[in-house]
Formats: sequence, C-alpha cells, structure tokens
Amino acid sequence: MTATSGLTITGVDFVAVPTDDFDASMHFYGTVLGLPFVKRWGEMPGAEFQAGNLTLAVMDPTAFGQEFKPHSMPIALQVPDVGAARAHLEAQGIRFSGDTIDSGVCHQALFRDPAGNTLDLHHRYAPTA
Repeated sequence: MTATSGLTITGVDFVAVPTDDFDASMHFYGTVLGLPFVKRWGEMPGAEFQAGNLTLAVMDPTAFGQEFKPHSMPIALQVPDVGAARAHLEAQGIRFSGDTIDSGVCHQALFRDPAGNTLDLHHRYAPTA
C-alpha cells in the first residue's frame, strides 16, 4: 500500500505504560520481568525499558497532566515458552488471571503489573497464514 496523503508511518517508537507507583513499576519491569533499562526521563517519573523490538515507556501520567488509568487490553510479551515463563513469574509471586490459553496458533497467559496494566505472555507456535 502506498501513502496517498503524504503520511508514511514507519513503525512504533514506544508504548506508554501508565503507573501510579513509579518505583514499584521500575522494579517490576527491570527486576521482575528483567527487561533492559534504556533511559530515565530526567527528573520526571518516566523511564524506558526494551522488550525486544518495542520500547515500553513506564510513566506516571499525572506528572504530565493526564489521568492515571491502567490498560485493560493486554500488551503481549513474546516469550519462547509460556509455561516456563509463567512458572518463573509465579515463583516471584506474580498471579495470573486464569489458565494458560491455547488458541490453536499460540499460547497466552494473562497477568497484571503493579499498576493494574494487563500483560500477556505470548508464544505463537503455528506459522502465520
């Protein structure tokens, strides 16, 4: 598809992940999930973590004039083995929202971060059509 309006989107730079406890979220994304820390937004309550090809920008939206409201739709975190990743997180006290889902093409396991954002361990085992 070609751009007809002069607008060309070449990717997604980051996804904002709201938090109401910046320190707890820093610990969760950096230590519990083990995501590489990228940078802090100066003195503001915002920081970036790298999740493969996507940057997660953890931020307290109230410091930027916005309302705090956690994501209810999941951010799918790609893992090589959902069962092993789930067991690792459960050993750290993370509670999951139900059983691991097998959709026929992927495995998924839903959980929440300390701010209530929905996250999803995800592994596609079937090729895309």
